[in-house]
Amino acid sequence: MEKNNYFSILYCCCFWLLTSVASAQNAQQYLVLFSDKANSTYNVATPRQFLSERAIQRRNRQSISITTQDLPVNISYLNAIKQTGAKVGFTSRWFNGALVEANDTQLQQILSLPYVKGIEGNTPLQKRNTANRATRQKAKFEAFDTAPDFGLAYMQNNMIGVDKMHEQGFRGEGMLIAILDAGYSSVNTLPVFSYLFNENKIVGTYDFVNNKSFVYEGSSHGTAVLSCLAAQQTSRLVGTAPNASYLLLRTEDTENESLLEEVNWLIAAEYADSLGVDLINSSLGYTEFDNPATNHQYKDFDGKTTIAARAAALAAAKGIICTISAGNEGNSDWKYISTPADADSVLSVGAVDAYQSYVVFTSIGPSADGRVKPDVAAMGQSVAVANAFGNYTTTSGTSFASPILCGMVAGFWQANPQMKAQEVIRVIQQSGSTYTKPTPQLGYGVPHFERAMQLAQPITFEGKFWAFPNPISNQIKIAIAQFDAQNSYSFELVNTLGQTVLSGSITHKLQTIPCENLQNGLYFLSIKDNTQQQVFKMIKD
Repeated sequence: MEKNNYFSILYCCCFWLLTSVASAQNAQQYLVLFSDKANSTYNVATPRQFLSERAIQRRNRQSISITTQDLPVNISYLNAIKQTGAKVGFTSRWFNGALVEANDTQLQQILSLPYVKGIEGNTPLQKRNTANRATRQKAKFEAFDTAPDFGLAYMQNNMIGVDKMHEQGFRGEGMLIAILDAGYSSVNTLPVFSYLFNENKIVGTYDFVNNKSFVYEGSSHGTAVLSCLAAQQTSRLVGTAPNASYLLLRTEDTENESLLEEVNWLIAAEYADSLGVDLINSSLGYTEFDNPATNHQYKDFDGKTTIAARAAALAAAKGIICTISAGNEGNSDWKYISTPADADSVLSVGAVDAYQSYVVFTSIGPSADGRVKPDVAAMGQSVAVANAFGNYTTTSGTSFASPILCGMVAGFWQANPQMKAQEVIRVIQQSGSTYTKPTPQLGYGVPHFERAMQLAQPITFEGKFWAFPNPISNQIKIAIAQFDAQNSYSFELVNTLGQTVLSGSITHKLQTIPCENLQNGLYFLSIKDNTQQQVFKMIKD
């Protein structure tokens, strides 16, 4: 890990420090967008100026180009904004913009600059309104139950095959996971996390709400989330990826609910990208805000409208796997997923109970544009976690299903380093318990490490028989080398439940088997003659 280089990259890529302050009382915050990155002091040919070596390697492994979108914002544009007297904060490489605090006069001056395209959403980002905040926070960050139940830690891991994953030696080694959350109270003092510090597994921290590096205070929501991933006290509580490294980032303002938090999410995701994280877990979601004029509507959840969803999709485009909680609004009037769970190319995670049944609080899909959401599900009811007091307790929510799954995905990717992020996501979806019949409640269902490992094994066509294409479309072609008409050939297609769905004789050297009515999922194709049998793993997609 390039620990010594992390914070220099933070200052280079994420924000521009300054001293100017908007003096007028009506100053508000905006995300100012620029039209270009012309005359930048940075160049895509020298990415080490703004990306870590690890970030560059992640792109190279997945054949992802470094483009002008990755370049930091033009510093001269920021200086021009400062000259209006406005205050400039964090900047966004991906959106080519900057957080600006300005009064009406300053804003008009900024908007008149020739390289300023406008402001995101044509609205201020934050309007403080604390009415009913206590009630909302109680619903969003649910209190822990008082009675510990250590056995549930095994159940939540075993459900998705983490027990088998750990037995095979995949515990997240070499993987870097960023957590975007509300705070990590007492993480630096709790025994369950001590090994993280003893082994330098916490590679960085930052609070994007208060603009400081210390995150071990305030909300304990992130503490519980981290424990689902990183807890390591044998026979008491073990997370799904205890040997991974972690980047702890605070983006959630527990005192206010505003679009500014989505911008914080964007900036934090960019920071995580620049440091080379492999996965991002976010147990946050946004639907309504203190300023009702900025509330999202269901039609906005198409994966390309909200700030957070666009940010998550961009993170995915950089080769990062994002696991995102679907939301806890299933039994409310809203009922649908929150953002950024609607983003394309991410794993949005719903919740099931110990019997893999849908839990009614889980936000449902589909996305506004009809995609399957949530993507998958993991245990989210009565989940074993560590709290800020050092106790092991149980709690419920998709907030905890997401990190449980994230750790399994990290271990799976560790076991299959040749795969690209989107290939991993696809296999995790295909390993889901309801992949052939996705539902609005659980999407593709509960995935499993061993099923995913079976799907990830390369298909070989050595020997007497061949079967293609794979994945299957509307037909399977079976080819036989040195076909002998006097021999007897047959095939059998079996699903993962052991049921035969197709079978018959093979009478030609190249025979086509129609299967347009075959449901999506994993199948095993057995081809045999009088002396030999071969089995092929086939996917109908």
